[in-house]
Amino acid sequence: MELITGVSATDHIDSQDDADFQKAITGPDNYVLNIGRKMEAELLSNNVVRVHDGSLIHQGRHVIIPEGESEEVIIEYGTQGEKRIDLIVSVYSKDTTSGIETEFLKSINGTPSVDSPAIPSHIDGNIRAGDIYSEFPLYKVTLDGINIVSIDPLYEVLTSMAELKTMTDELNRKLENITEYDPISGIGINYFSAIEKYNNVCVSGNIWIASGSGWKTIANLPAPVAVTRFPVGYGTAVTSGQITASGELQINLKGGTNTAYEFSVSYFSK
Repeated sequence: MELITGVSATDHIDSQDDADFQKAITGPDNYVLNIGRKMEAELLSNNVVRVHDGSLIHQGRHVIIPEGESEEVIIEYGTQGEKRIDLIVSVYSKDTTSGIETEFLKSINGTPSVDSPAIPSHIDGNIRAGDIYSEFPLYKVTLDGINIVSIDPLYEVLTSMAELKTMTDELNRKLENITEYDPISGIGINYFSAIEKYNNVCVSGNIWIASGSGWKTIANLPAPVAVTRFPVGYGTAVTSGQITASGELQINLKGGTNTAYEFSVSYFSK
């Protein structure tokens, strides 16, 4: 065992220690981070693509193009009458002699085709396992003849912790406006759901009644804007259901023993 976040008698922290920590936080894949222009691509000509500033995580390695700066990637010219798909990748490379690690952008040429060009393969080396070369695909560049017709991102922009908090707070706010209702006691339940949100009540269920006939109250719900009637299935037949003016969910029972009734209805409450 080795203490990383602590003082040692010798230099003991290397890039892999940092990469492991960052990969554990960000996740197992490669990501562009939500900062700056997020590695935005801009077409300058039929063979030059500019990649703007941003940050990315390549197997835990943090790589940046500084604020306000950019890098240009040369795309090999296309051929008239043929289509091609290239990749723009971020490349990790390690010099085995000096141990120096670098990251840079490059393009990978696809194979031209008249009708169906394929995305070229790339090298997904495992840096943690000791591979000295790995490519992180950023963009798919499609050429039709001599023209670049599209530049499509292949990466995921990682949501920041601040954004996650905002999204969670919004979800919690919405959940606070949801009210759930249960059926009255004595009702056999296979499933039952009754939820009110913003005066919209959605009810569905599959219940069974031991015996009886005529109208029976199943649950007490919010009063509707108007009495709402709906079909209720039992076996291969159909009976009636209703939401009364006072909000009672009722089913017109058709007799029998342990009869199952299935229904679904939504309505606006007062």
